[in-house]
Amino acid sequence: MKLATFTHAGWTRIGLVDGSEIVDLAAAVPDLPQEMCAFLRAGQPALDAGRNALANRSARLPLSAVWLEAPVQRPGKLITIGVNYREHAAEAGRETPPHPPLNFRLVTCINAPYGDMWLPSKSVQFDYELEFTTVIGRRCRGITRAQVPLVVGGYTIFNDGSVRDYQRHIHNNLGKSWETHGPLGPWIVTANAIATPHNLEFRTTVNGDVRQHDNTGNMIHDWEKMIEYASTAWTLEPGDVIATGTCGGVAAGMQPLFYLLVCDLFVQLTMPSAVYFTHAARYAAPRSTGLGSRCNTLGGNMFPYHDHREGPRSFPRKYA
Repeated sequence: MKLATFTHAGWTRIGLVDGSEIVDLAAAVPDLPQEMCAFLRAGQPALDAGRNALANRSARLPLSAVWLEAPVQRPGKLITIGVNYREHAAEAGRETPPHPPLNFRLVTCINAPYGDMWLPSKSVQFDYELEFTTVIGRRCRGITRAQVPLVVGGYTIFNDGSVRDYQRHIHNNLGKSWETHGPLGPWIVTANAIATPHNLEFRTTVNGDVRQHDNTGNMIHDWEKMIEYASTAWTLEPGDVIATGTCGGVAAGMQPLFYLLVCDLFVQLTMPSAVYFTHAARYAAPRSTGLGSRCNTLGGNMFPYHDHREGPRSFPRKYA
């Protein structure tokens, strides 16, 4: 199954993607939770009810008529790993780590899969990192590697947008987790739908040019080891997102450097069941910073307003 979070007519809830349609679970099974973490916490009965709802022909909407949100909008944890592909380690000048170098991202960076990524106004070193990602489906702590498949709810993809010069200031996380810099989705493919998660070809293209191309089988530390290792210290909860690292081909490792520019169309491909997603990188206007009616603690917008429920926008190319 493909579990998605979507907005339609101003109402955000979850559904099942089925071809060119989405089954609205709030209409098909009103008693089910309408938020992804709560749905995953409900366990196998909720998944079974959702699977049965695929037969419902009346509780459906055209996929083109809804706005796909990040499948998990506010996970309890967004765990990432520093270096997990040898090619990426080489281009970054890093040694192969003996243990998974886990770290965190702020969950406020999570963006819809088709949402605009805002280019930072104080940097021109905006980079991409495609990452195969697992979503926890069952609460656990201190589990063994053999138990890991029992707690994985499904898989998706994540772009760990990176502002490289800020990342290098004192080698901290300030270059990560900027608002809008973490597109996630478009949906969660349930674990039973992917027979070979260790052999998935994926690629990143920018304006049609292939930048990254690798296979999940080439990870230094596979996702089972990451989850086992993480669970030694942290209780993992349904909806927690664990991104498994990027491969070689990031802009920072290229010569010449090809950082993302305004209006770059950014397409990521992975997993036969996940298809692809596209978003546009745009400059954040200077007025998007500081305090004011559009940036305050009462919920104002951080960026010049655009109602993302209108769907992705296209922009003219500004360079050759």
